[in-house]
Amino acid sequence: MGGRPTGATRVVGVIGDPIEHSLSPVIHNAAFQALGLDWVYVAFAVPVGAGERAVRATSTLGLGGLSVTMPHKGPAARACDRLTPTAATLRAVNTVVVEAGGLLGDSTDGEGFLRAATDERVDLASAHVVVLGSGGAARAIVQALDATGARISVAARRADAGRECAALAEAAHVVGLDELDEIIPNADVVVNATPVGMQGEDPPFSSDRITPTQLVMDIVYAPRETPLLAAARARGASAVNGIPMLVHQAAISFERWTGQAPPLDVMRAAAEAS
Repeated sequence: MGGRPTGATRVVGVIGDPIEHSLSPVIHNAAFQALGLDWVYVAFAVPVGAGERAVRATSTLGLGGLSVTMPHKGPAARACDRLTPTAATLRAVNTVVVEAGGLLGDSTDGEGFLRAATDERVDLASAHVVVLGSGGAARAIVQALDATGARISVAARRADAGRECAALAEAAHVVGLDELDEIIPNADVVVNATPVGMQGEDPPFSSDRITPTQLVMDIVYAPRETPLLAAARARGASAVNGIPMLVHQAAISFERWTGQAPPLDVMRAAAEAS
Protein backbone atom coordinates (compact mmCIF):
# COMPACT_ATOMS: atom_id res chain seq x y z
CA MET A 1 0.00 0.00 0.00
CA GLY A 2 1.60 3.21 -1.08
CA GLY A 3 -1.10 5.78 -0.22
CA ARG A 4 -3.25 6.67 2.72
CA PRO A 5 -5.68 4.15 4.25
CA THR A 6 -9.18 4.16 2.78
CA GLY A 7 -12.47 2.55 3.70
CA ALA A 8 -11.30 -0.62 1.99
CA THR A 9 -8.01 -0.88 3.89
CA ARG A 10 -7.67 -3.97 6.11
CA VAL A 11 -6.65 -3.02 9.63
CA VAL A 12 -4.62 -5.20 11.99
CA GLY A 13 -2.94 -4.14 15.19
CA VAL A 14 -1.31 -4.95 18.48
CA ILE A 15 -2.75 -4.50 21.98
CA GLY A 16 -0.62 -4.01 25.07
CA ASP A 17 0.16 -1.81 28.04
CA PRO A 18 2.52 -0.08 27.54
CA ILE A 19 2.65 -0.25 23.76
CA GLU A 20 4.45 2.90 22.62
CA HIS A 21 7.79 1.07 22.38
CA SER A 22 6.51 -1.66 20.04
CA LEU A 23 8.36 -2.24 16.76
CA SER A 24 5.50 -4.33 15.37
CA PRO A 25 3.84 -1.47 13.45
CA VAL A 26 7.15 -0.66 11.75
CA ILE A 27 7.79 -4.31 10.86
CA HIS A 28 4.34 -5.13 9.52
CA ASN A 29 3.72 -1.89 7.64
CA ALA A 30 7.05 -2.30 5.86
CA ALA A 31 5.94 -5.79 4.81
CA PHE A 32 2.52 -4.60 3.61
CA GLN A 33 4.13 -1.86 1.54
CA ALA A 34 6.72 -4.23 0.06
CA LEU A 35 3.99 -6.59 -1.16
CA GLY A 36 1.62 -3.83 -2.26
CA LEU A 37 -1.10 -4.91 0.17
CA ASP A 38 -3.84 -2.47 1.16
CA TRP A 39 -3.36 -3.25 4.84
CA VAL A 40 -2.27 -1.13 7.80
CA TYR A 41 -0.99 -2.11 11.24
CA VAL A 42 -1.58 0.10 14.28
CA ALA A 43 -0.94 -0.03 18.01
CA PHE A 44 -3.81 0.02 20.52
CA ALA A 45 -3.07 1.01 24.11
CA VAL A 46 -5.36 -1.31 26.10
CA PRO A 47 -5.16 -1.01 29.88
CA VAL A 48 -4.80 -3.92 32.28
CA GLY A 49 -8.13 -5.68 32.74
CA ALA A 50 -9.51 -4.80 29.32
CA GLY A 51 -7.65 -7.40 27.24
CA GLU A 52 -10.50 -9.88 26.87
CA ARG A 53 -12.93 -7.19 25.76
CA ALA A 54 -10.43 -5.83 23.25
CA VAL A 55 -9.84 -9.25 21.68
CA ARG A 56 -13.56 -10.00 21.46
CA ALA A 57 -14.02 -6.72 19.57
CA THR A 58 -11.74 -7.96 16.76
CA SER A 59 -14.62 -9.40 14.72
CA THR A 60 -17.01 -6.59 15.58
CA LEU A 61 -14.56 -4.00 14.27
CA GLY A 62 -13.79 -6.03 11.16
CA LEU A 63 -10.08 -6.23 11.94
CA GLY A 64 -7.92 -8.49 9.79
CA GLY A 65 -6.16 -9.89 12.85
CA LEU A 66 -4.55 -8.91 16.12
CA SER A 67 -1.20 -9.20 17.86
CA VAL A 68 -1.17 -9.43 21.64
CA THR A 69 1.62 -8.48 24.01
CA MET A 70 1.92 -8.09 27.78
CA PRO A 71 -0.15 -8.06 29.90
CA HIS A 72 -2.94 -9.46 27.71
CA LYS A 73 -1.68 -12.84 26.45
CA GLY A 74 -3.57 -14.81 29.11
CA PRO A 75 -6.83 -12.85 28.77
CA ALA A 76 -6.56 -13.17 24.97
CA ALA A 77 -6.53 -16.95 25.29
CA ARG A 78 -9.76 -16.82 27.28
CA ALA A 79 -11.37 -14.53 24.70
CA CYS A 80 -10.71 -16.70 21.64
CA ASP A 81 -13.23 -19.24 20.33
CA ARG A 82 -10.53 -21.77 19.49
CA LEU A 83 -6.87 -22.24 20.40
CA THR A 84 -4.03 -23.98 18.64
CA PRO A 85 -2.49 -26.83 20.68
CA THR A 86 0.50 -24.61 21.45
CA ALA A 87 -1.63 -21.74 22.75
CA ALA A 88 -3.84 -24.13 24.72
CA THR A 89 -0.83 -25.64 26.48
CA LEU A 90 0.66 -22.24 27.26
CA ARG A 91 -2.72 -20.71 28.09
CA ALA A 92 -1.44 -17.65 26.26
CA VAL A 93 -2.05 -16.05 22.86
CA ASN A 94 0.07 -13.54 20.97
CA THR A 95 -1.70 -13.85 17.59
CA VAL A 96 -5.44 -13.71 16.89
CA VAL A 97 -6.64 -14.96 13.50
CA VAL A 98 -10.15 -14.20 12.25
CA GLU A 99 -11.89 -17.35 10.99
CA ALA A 100 -15.36 -18.04 9.64
CA GLY A 101 -16.27 -19.69 12.93
CA GLY A 102 -14.80 -17.06 15.22
CA LEU A 103 -11.38 -16.18 16.60
CA LEU A 104 -8.40 -18.53 16.57
CA GLY A 105 -5.70 -17.88 19.15
CA ASP A 106 -2.11 -18.93 18.54
CA SER A 107 1.30 -18.41 20.13
CA THR A 108 4.13 -17.80 17.66
CA ASP A 109 6.83 -16.84 20.19
CA GLY A 110 8.32 -20.33 20.52
CA GLU A 111 8.50 -20.98 16.79
CA GLY A 112 9.93 -17.49 16.34
CA PHE A 113 12.71 -18.40 18.77
CA LEU A 114 13.46 -21.68 16.99
CA ARG A 115 13.72 -19.92 13.64
CA ALA A 116 16.03 -17.27 15.12
CA ALA A 117 18.22 -20.02 16.58
CA THR A 118 18.22 -21.89 13.26
CA ASP A 119 19.52 -18.73 11.57
CA GLU A 120 22.56 -19.06 13.82
CA ARG A 121 23.10 -22.64 12.59
CA VAL A 122 23.03 -24.14 16.05
CA ASP A 123 22.22 -27.86 16.30
CA LEU A 124 19.53 -27.80 18.97
CA ALA A 125 19.08 -31.58 18.79
CA SER A 126 22.39 -32.09 20.58
CA ALA A 127 22.48 -28.85 22.54
CA HIS A 128 22.32 -28.07 26.22
CA VAL A 129 20.20 -24.92 26.48
CA VAL A 130 20.02 -22.79 29.61
CA VAL A 131 16.85 -20.69 29.72
CA LEU A 132 16.77 -17.81 32.20
CA GLY A 133 13.22 -17.11 33.35
CA SER A 134 9.90 -18.84 33.81
CA GLY A 135 7.42 -16.27 32.48
CA GLY A 136 5.46 -16.28 29.25
CA ALA A 137 8.43 -15.97 26.90
CA ALA A 138 10.43 -18.62 28.75
CA ARG A 139 7.45 -20.99 28.73
CA ALA A 140 6.98 -20.56 24.98
CA ILE A 141 10.68 -21.15 24.33
CA VAL A 142 10.88 -24.24 26.56
CA GLN A 143 7.78 -25.73 24.99
CA ALA A 144 9.17 -25.16 21.49
CA LEU A 145 12.51 -26.69 22.47
CA ASP A 146 10.74 -29.86 23.60
CA ALA A 147 10.42 -31.09 20.00
CA THR A 148 14.09 -30.48 19.15
CA GLY A 149 15.72 -32.98 21.48
CA ALA A 150 17.64 -30.29 23.36
CA ARG A 151 18.52 -30.73 27.01
CA ILE A 152 17.10 -27.76 28.89
CA SER A 153 17.98 -26.15 32.21
CA VAL A 154 15.42 -23.62 33.45
CA ALA A 155 16.78 -21.05 35.90
CA ALA A 156 14.11 -19.08 37.76
CA ARG A 157 13.89 -16.94 40.88
CA ARG A 158 10.82 -18.87 42.05
CA ALA A 159 11.25 -22.64 42.20
CA ASP A 160 7.53 -23.34 41.74
CA ALA A 161 7.35 -21.21 38.58
CA GLY A 162 10.53 -22.83 37.32
CA ARG A 163 9.09 -26.31 37.82
CA GLU A 164 5.90 -25.35 35.99
CA CYS A 165 7.97 -24.01 33.08
CA ALA A 166 10.26 -27.05 32.97
CA ALA A 167 7.23 -29.36 32.91
CA LEU A 168 6.54 -28.15 29.36
CA ALA A 169 9.50 -30.15 28.02
CA GLU A 170 10.43 -33.76 28.70
CA ALA A 171 14.16 -33.09 28.80
CA ALA A 172 13.97 -30.00 31.03
CA HIS A 173 14.86 -29.56 34.68
CA VAL A 174 15.02 -26.66 37.12
CA VAL A 175 18.19 -25.12 38.49
CA GLY A 176 18.66 -22.37 41.02
CA LEU A 177 20.15 -19.02 40.16
CA ASP A 178 22.97 -19.85 42.57
CA GLU A 179 23.89 -22.83 40.37
CA LEU A 180 24.35 -20.81 37.19
CA ASP A 181 28.06 -20.13 37.60
CA GLU A 182 28.62 -23.87 37.60
CA ILE A 183 26.18 -24.69 34.79
CA ILE A 184 26.78 -21.89 32.26
CA PRO A 185 30.24 -23.06 31.08
CA ASN A 186 28.74 -26.41 30.05
CA ALA A 187 25.90 -24.89 28.01
CA ASP A 188 25.80 -24.65 24.22
CA VAL A 189 23.08 -21.98 24.18
CA VAL A 190 22.18 -19.42 26.85
CA VAL A 191 18.83 -17.66 26.50
CA ASN A 192 17.72 -14.68 28.56
CA ALA A 193 13.92 -14.86 28.52
CA THR A 194 13.46 -12.17 31.17
CA PRO A 195 13.39 -8.35 31.08
CA VAL A 196 16.77 -8.28 32.86
CA GLY A 197 19.06 -6.00 30.89
CA MET A 198 16.42 -3.54 29.71
CA GLN A 199 17.53 -1.11 32.40
CA GLY A 200 21.20 -2.02 32.20
CA GLU A 201 21.10 -4.80 34.79
CA ASP A 202 23.82 -7.44 34.79
CA PRO A 203 22.92 -11.11 34.22
CA PRO A 204 22.47 -13.33 37.32
CA PHE A 205 25.83 -15.08 36.83
CA SER A 206 29.46 -14.14 36.38
CA SER A 207 30.15 -13.08 32.81
CA ASP A 208 33.50 -14.87 32.86
CA ARG A 209 31.56 -18.16 32.82
CA ILE A 210 30.59 -17.52 29.17
CA THR A 211 32.73 -19.44 26.66
CA PRO A 212 33.69 -18.56 23.05
CA THR A 213 31.84 -21.59 21.62
CA GLN A 214 28.46 -20.56 22.99
CA LEU A 215 25.46 -18.87 21.42
CA VAL A 216 23.95 -16.26 23.76
CA MET A 217 20.44 -15.06 22.86
CA ASP A 218 18.53 -12.29 24.59
CA ILE A 219 14.82 -11.68 23.94
CA VAL A 220 15.36 -8.03 24.88
CA TYR A 221 15.69 -5.76 21.83
CA ALA A 222 15.73 -2.37 23.54
CA PRO A 223 18.54 -1.65 24.18
CA ARG A 224 20.06 -3.46 21.23
CA GLU A 225 23.00 -4.63 23.34
CA THR A 226 22.29 -5.61 26.94
CA PRO A 227 25.09 -6.17 29.48
CA LEU A 228 24.66 -9.92 28.85
CA LEU A 229 25.23 -9.53 25.11
CA ALA A 230 28.14 -7.15 25.63
CA ALA A 231 29.75 -9.69 27.96
CA ALA A 232 29.16 -12.49 25.46
CA ARG A 233 30.84 -10.55 22.66
CA ALA A 234 33.76 -9.69 24.95
CA ARG A 235 34.19 -13.40 25.68
CA GLY A 236 34.16 -14.29 21.98
CA ALA A 237 30.71 -15.90 22.00
CA SER A 238 28.02 -15.39 19.37
CA ALA A 239 25.49 -12.85 20.67
CA VAL A 240 21.98 -12.26 19.30
CA ASN A 241 19.43 -9.74 20.59
CA GLY A 242 15.66 -10.05 20.48
CA ILE A 243 15.09 -8.61 16.99
CA PRO A 244 15.46 -11.90 15.04
CA MET A 245 12.92 -13.65 17.29
CA LEU A 246 10.60 -10.64 17.09
CA VAL A 247 10.78 -10.61 13.29
CA HIS A 248 10.25 -14.35 12.92
CA GLN A 249 7.23 -14.48 15.21
CA ALA A 250 5.79 -11.46 13.38
CA ALA A 251 6.38 -13.17 10.03
CA ILE A 252 4.37 -16.20 11.15
CA SER A 253 1.49 -13.94 12.17
CA PHE A 254 1.73 -12.02 8.89
CA GLU A 255 1.35 -15.22 6.88
CA ARG A 256 -1.61 -16.39 8.99
CA TRP A 257 -3.45 -13.10 8.40
CA THR A 258 -2.67 -12.44 4.75
CA GLY A 259 -2.03 -15.90 3.31
CA GLN A 260 1.13 -14.56 1.68
CA ALA A 261 4.78 -15.37 2.27
CA PRO A 262 6.29 -12.64 4.47
CA PRO A 263 9.20 -10.56 3.10
CA LEU A 264 11.61 -11.44 5.89
CA ASP A 265 14.49 -9.29 4.67
CA VAL A 266 12.22 -6.23 4.51
CA MET A 267 10.82 -6.89 7.99
CA ARG A 268 14.26 -7.41 9.49
CA ALA A 269 15.65 -4.27 7.86
CA ALA A 270 12.71 -2.21 9.12
CA ALA A 271 13.24 -3.45 12.67
CA GLU A 272 16.98 -2.80 12.57
CA ALA A 273 16.52 0.69 11.15
CA SER A 274 13.80 1.77 13.59
